Formats: sequence, structure tokens, C-alpha cells
Amino acid sequence: MYSGSLSIPGSVGRLDLQATLESAQSFLWQRVDGGMYEETAVSGGGHWYYTVVEDDLVFARQQSGRLDWQATTDAAGILRRQLRLDDDLDEIFTSFPEEPTLEKAKRQYPGLRVVRDPFFPCLISFVCSARMPVKRIHALQSSLAQEFGSPVHVDGSTYYAFPRPDQLMAASESDLRNLGLGFRAPYVERTTQMVADGDITEAFLRDRSYAEVHEDLQSFPGVGPKIADCVSLFAFGHLEAVPIDTWTRRLIERYYPGDVADSYDATATAFRDRFGEYAGYAQTYLFHYERS
Repeated sequence: MYSGSLSIPGSVGRLDLQATLESAQSFLWQRVDGGMYEETAVSGGGHWYYTVVEDDLVFARQQSGRLDWQATTDAAGILRRQLRLDDDLDEIFTSFPEEPTLEKAKRQYPGLRVVRDPFFPCLISFVCSARMPVKRIHALQSSLAQEFGSPVHVDGSTYYAFPRPDQLMAASESDLRNLGLGFRAPYVERTTQMVADGDITEAFLRDRSYAEVHEDLQSFPGVGPKIADCVSLFAFGHLEAVPIDTWTRRLIERYYPGDVADSYDATATAFRDRFGEYAGYAQTYLFHYERS
């Protein structure tokens, strides 16, 4: 195993690992103590988390002004990318209008970052998310990894990568229903097939604008505007994307009633007009603050 530390002082490096990994952006990390999503109101944490990136196991823990890691590879670059450690949070917040609720969220979780997840796991995670509580979404992704993903054996323990499209294709609709996906099972099955067949590729989407990606993603079964915004934001880094679910609509109605419109797109546009090019960061902070 490799090991190391990343220094995280100041504005660019500031990090709240627990808020970042337990704010319903990513469902690909596990907490070593098994307490994922049980302490969402606690800032900072200090817990060990792990994920499998392709065939490499990565552990990370925040300790004061540093991020400690252990991994089967040099994980510094992986962590910088997936946790967006190069985002300048002060610059992002300076771009926002003065707004008391967002300031409270920033004070509560000063190092919350938008994640950058791999495309296919992110897509499937949010296809599974429809009308499902956060802890259940997370448990389902763990089950998919254990049933269909590749095992990684380290120091006598076994961990599982999220399945590749060709691996998840081995799951029938019945298999997926038996894992608890319910009505989402055929969506996952058909979406996996489309990705495996190359109908829409990650490489193609990488070169597209936010508006184009948002529209293209809705070609996948079970993907509407909200899920398309989640994948646009958390996989492709379109920081202007504003996923609007029940929690987000509720907070918009409560704090910005003038932004509420009859359609999803109009409401998202009004919120985006308010917070600008980093509206996805504003939504993520407000969502976690409101939910916690």
C-alpha cells in the first residue's frame, strides 16, 4: 500500500471531507466505521472513507489541515480530481450575491466541495435515486458493486469496484429487482445497454456544452431533467447545473420564492440567474444545509 498526505490549508485547499462525501452527491464511497449518512450535521468528521477507482483501492481521512490517504496506487491525483481540491472556494463564494442562508451554510460546512465522479457509476446511481431515500440509494450502489463488480483483495479483505457496463449487462431485470431496484430496474438495464453499445459515450459528452449534455443525457431511460443535472454537475463538472429535487424546490420556495416557476427548467434558470456560473455549488451547500 502507498500512503501520503495532502495539505489543505487556506481557501483553495479548504476541505470538509465528511460533508463532501455525505451530502448525497456521490454514492461511491464507504465509511470504514459503517456510519455513512448517520451524522450529516457534523462538520469535518475525521472518519476514514474508501472507494475503488477502476482497480485501485483508496482510503482517505481528514485530519486538521491535511488529507491523509492510503491506497494501492499513488492516490494524490485521484483525490485532487474527485474531490475538486483545486477549486477556489473563496473565489466561488465571492461570485455569489450576499445571501444570509447561503452564508450560514458556508459557515456550517466551510469546506464542502462538489465531487467529480466517474460517468457511468454516477449515471447509474442517479437512475437508481428516483423516489428513494439517500441511505437506500447508497446501499443499492454497494449491492451492485458486490454482486457484479470486480473484487479487489487487500491485506486479507475484499472490496468491490462499481461494475463496468459490460459487467452490469450480466444482470437481468429480475436480478436488479431482487436487489431492490423496483421500477428502476428496467431503466438501469436499458441505460447500461446503451452505454455498453456506445449509443452515447463519455468521450462524446465531454466535448459538449452544459445545455447539450443536459439534453443528451435525457436520452437514457429513466433520466429526466433532475437526474441529467446531477450527472452534468457531479460527473462532467458543469458547475452551472442546478439539480432540483423535493429538497431543493422546498428551499427555493422558502428562501427565494420569486424563483419558483411552473416548470423545472424555468425554476432552474431563475436559480442559475441568481447565483451565476457556480450555481451548482450554491445548490449543493443549500441542499446539505437544509437536509441536515
